Formats: sequence, structure tokens, C-alpha cells
Amino acid sequence: MTARKKDSIVLLIHCKDRPGIVARVSGFIHDFGGNILDSDHHTDEETNDFLMRMEFATDGFQIPPEDLPSAFKPIANVYDMRYEVHPCSRRTHVGMLVSKQDHCLADLLQRHRRDELHIDIPVIISNHDTCASWAELFKIPFTVYPVTKETKPQQEQQVLTLLKEHQVELVVMARYMQILSAGFLAQVGCPVINIHHSFLPAFIGANPYRQAYDRGVKIIGATAHYATQDLDEGPIIEQDVIRVGHRDTVEDLVRKGRDLEEIVLARAVRRHIERRVLVYGKKTVVFD
Repeated sequence: MTARKKDSIVLLIHCKDRPGIVARVSGFIHDFGGNILDSDHHTDEETNDFLMRMEFATDGFQIPPEDLPSAFKPIANVYDMRYEVHPCSRRTHVGMLVSKQDHCLADLLQRHRRDELHIDIPVIISNHDTCASWAELFKIPFTVYPVTKETKPQQEQQVLTLLKEHQVELVVMARYMQILSAGFLAQVGCPVINIHHSFLPAFIGANPYRQAYDRGVKIIGATAHYATQDLDEGPIIEQDVIRVGHRDTVEDLVRKGRDLEEIVLARAVRRHIERRVLVYGKKTVVFD
């Protein structure tokens, strides 16, 4: 049996810091009968950016969720805020992109089956048919769009069309070994999370485990970040590391790295769908 998601709303805020913001937002929720369940905020003292996540119960709240964005707008205008309103009971539609390596996809699908991730997965898209058996096992539509250097623009349009047909709100690159073009990222209309098999900014690009082995590193890592047109330089959501030694081969690094990749990507997806990540500039604030 899947657990019922509590009825609450997350309010995300980003603006320049000024006195009274927390009190004004808290007062707004209190004035309309809301009960704050969780609240966290951060000020970057170098940039004066203020970022806040506030979650409150809908039980007894006098404003319907669909009317909340417009009701909050007068306060947002005073502080020149960018803000988002997210009902927690609603599942996020997640589209998966995968190539031949299946470990991250399989891990996310199992977490989804156990309802550890409050998501729906309407489609899995690949440039190979290697992972089709996983989609069949979990009864999720699987589409293959092969790609070459010459056909990449057409293939990306096919992928975009399918994602939009399924109203995808988050794209997860579960070891999708293709570089998404700037045009794709501009048109997709939702965030894209990528898992990179190194501790960025070290070993950007292809074959990072080979690069790490050649340098004789003592720690390897994995990084989940939002994809941008700058390869492997998008805002970082989650990272982790594991120690390696001089006896480890490249294959050992790959094996150990796979475990990290699964964990780091799952954490990043969870934090995104729980609306715990706010992006500002090239950085993120992640509220635990």
C-alpha cells in the first residue's frame, strides 16, 4: 500500500534580502488560517540573495491552492520576489532518458515502485533498446529514438515532442550518454537533472574514471546537477564520494562509482520533487 501524501503546500521565494520578509510571509499564512509545518531560509551575504522554503498545511487554510499565487502576489511585488507555489500531494511527471547503462534507471524505478519518490513516470526514452526489459518489467512505455551526429537535431525534436505529449515536468538523464543541445534545453520547458560520474568540477567530459585512475586519485565521486548548455557546469544539487586505493583498477573505480551514481541521483530527484532546491546564479541552496 502506498502512503498518502499529506495535504500541504510549499512556497519557494527568491529575492534580495530586506528586513521583515520572514515575518511578512509567516503573517500572510497565519492571517489566512495556515499552519506552518516547516520553514527554512538562507541569505548569501556576498550577493544579498535571500532564499526561503516554507511548507504549510492546507487544512483550515482559507485560500484555495489554485488561487494562492495571485493572492500572494501583492507581497511578492513589495519585495520584488520570484516565487513558486507547489501542492505537495501532486505527483511530479518525470520523463527518463537512458542509454545502455541501466543501473541508475533500475534504481529509480525500484524506488518509484516502493513509493519512495512521489512521482509518475509516463515515459522512458532511449537511443538504444538495451533497457527495454526494465520498462517492460515496470510497465512503463519505452520509446527508442536512435541518434547519430547527422540526425541529432531531428532526434531531439522527436524526444521533445514525446516529453510534451506526456506533460513531463522534470527530465532525468539516468546515464543518458548524449549531450543535450542548447536548443533542446531552451525548448524542453522544465528542469533537466543529469548524473555525472565524477566529483565535479574535476574530470569534466568523457571517461572520468579513466581520468581519475590516470591521476592516481584517492577519492572518486558522483555529481547530480541541472543540465545547462555549458557541459557539466550546471548548478549542483547533490554530490558524494568514496575512497579508492592504488590496488583499484579502472573497472574497480567504475564498479564503486555506480553505487555512488545511484544514490546521488536518487537524492537529487527527491530533493527536487520535494521542492528543496533553489537555483541562483551558478549555485543552489538545498534545504534538508
